[in-house]
Amino acid sequence: MLRIEDLSVSYGSVKALDAVNLAVSQKGLLHGVIGPNGAGKSTLMDAITGRCKPTQGRVFMNGIDITSRPIEWRRRMGMSRSFQRTSIFPGITVGQQLEMVATQLGEKNLHSILDTLELNDMYDLMADSIAYGDQRRVDIALALVGQPSLMLLDEPAAGLSTAETVKLFEHLLAVVRQRNVTALVVEHDVEAVFKFCDAITALDLGRLLTTGTPAEVRGHPEVISAYLGSSA
Repeated sequence: MLRIEDLSVSYGSVKALDAVNLAVSQKGLLHGVIGPNGAGKSTLMDAITGRCKPTQGRVFMNGIDITSRPIEWRRRMGMSRSFQRTSIFPGITVGQQLEMVATQLGEKNLHSILDTLELNDMYDLMADSIAYGDQRRVDIALALVGQPSLMLLDEPAAGLSTAETVKLFEHLLAVVRQRNVTALVVEHDVEAVFKFCDAITALDLGRLLTTGTPAEVRGHPEVISAYLGSSA
């Protein structure tokens, strides 16, 4: 589904990503990406989705080299993205903005997305009037429109309480299982990542430390040293 080979992104002498390799082969999985500030997590998402150009390396999706493909092409071919800040449109309803994106991408089953994310009761509400946690779910709904096979979510729980984060990840898990979509999720709430994700990739200073199951990553010496601390 997704493979990156020797992916590097440099800004002058600073390497934001340093020869990162990663493969995500199965559908219906929640794959977390963790690391301290400056680890290269958002740069990784930008390089995969085409928002920044890699200095070296290649990105493959479903076996196709997409390294030079534009963002719009990737979206139409099944790769979607959400950001750290909500991308809802103020002044219109939840339903109106979802319908607008659905029309552009040819989505025929919008109400299934609403059902999965429990947004039906908010359909006619102004998007900027609902609670912040609900706005984050609308963000995920927007990323789901068009039946993507791969979603990249950059800190979807940013600004949420612990309880709201758990609820959001429960919805994410329902999304990937029910709709057979793979989600690559950057998140600072480590406990949520270890509790809900099927696999985890850890970065530090632009380097890949390890990829594995939550238990494997939690016990990895470099991850403990760089991020989790000696008590992990």
